[in-house]
Amino acid sequence: MTGPLVDRLGRPLGSLRLSVTDRCNMRCRYCMPEEEYLWLPRTSLLSFEELTRLATIFQGLGVRRIRLTGGEPLLRHGLPDLVRMLAASSTTEDLALTTNGILLEGHLPSLIAAGLDRVTVSLDTLRPERLVAFARSTRHADALRGITAAQAAGLPVKLNSVMVRGFNDDELLDLLEYARLVGAEIRYIEYMDVGGATRWSEADVLSRDQILALVAARYGAVEPVAPLEESAGPADRFRLSDGTVFGIIASVTRPFCRTCDRSRITADGTWYLCLYGDEGVSLRDPLRLGASDEELGDLISHAWQARTDRGAELRMETPDRGVLHQLTSLRADPRREMHTRGG
Repeated sequence: MTGPLVDRLGRPLGSLRLSVTDRCNMRCRYCMPEEEYLWLPRTSLLSFEELTRLATIFQGLGVRRIRLTGGEPLLRHGLPDLVRMLAASSTTEDLALTTNGILLEGHLPSLIAAGLDRVTVSLDTLRPERLVAFARSTRHADALRGITAAQAAGLPVKLNSVMVRGFNDDELLDLLEYARLVGAEIRYIEYMDVGGATRWSEADVLSRDQILALVAARYGAVEPVAPLEESAGPADRFRLSDGTVFGIIASVTRPFCRTCDRSRITADGTWYLCLYGDEGVSLRDPLRLGASDEELGDLISHAWQARTDRGAELRMETPDRGVLHQLTSLRADPRREMHTRGG
């Protein structure tokens, strides 16, 4: 490469999400609200060797940040082995994991030893009974123990909280206080109308501006940490007067499409250039048919250079905005599901 690989809007290929499974041990309303799901055939899932090979090719094209996702990635047997394989690359500047935290405590020693740099834990409520109602899980205490254990082990922790009006908006400040208590940075996420959110309604979205107003009413002045155009991640970050930092991912009301440098590979090797994208690029098929690294790199390069995706912006412009995919559409292609693509 003679320069950074950029798409049609000048966005570099910088961040890669690797989903290692479409299975999950929770059923959150904003992601998996249905009773039954179609799962990817286990024989279609990429091996750790295949995932590492693809990651290495992506790194040769400019990717420096890799995040392991799911489903719930800790359900994938032997995940620390994959972490070790990915961490061995000299070009991996940041290797992160997104998890619901339920299985985190038991896996921490091996994950840290393997080279994991940081972890993001999804935490939408501090009330165990709400987790049962919202995610059909009774393992709230396990998630909290995972967060505490990660902090105690010195692993940097961020918390993701999807804010849904009428469900957990009354806990917004409590969640911030909990993050301060455990020394983690919290990121509030607007409830997104992605695939799988079959109960989504715009009326349920707690917006960035509303979140900021609630925080300011309690703590006073809220200052942006840095100009938004300098932010490397999807969150707009803010600081309270005491130095506490929190973030907001406002994909619904203030999309960051114009600076988005991330793409994602499903557990069965389908590459999506946008979370909202309808069509993906199969990398598994050429990989298993004997394509060379150069051929796979060319496939990836050409697709990225042709990229014009700005899905969240287009959704924001949609009149009478409703659910992105009805259940029949999700059943027709389970890769449209959020738990399959990995956030």
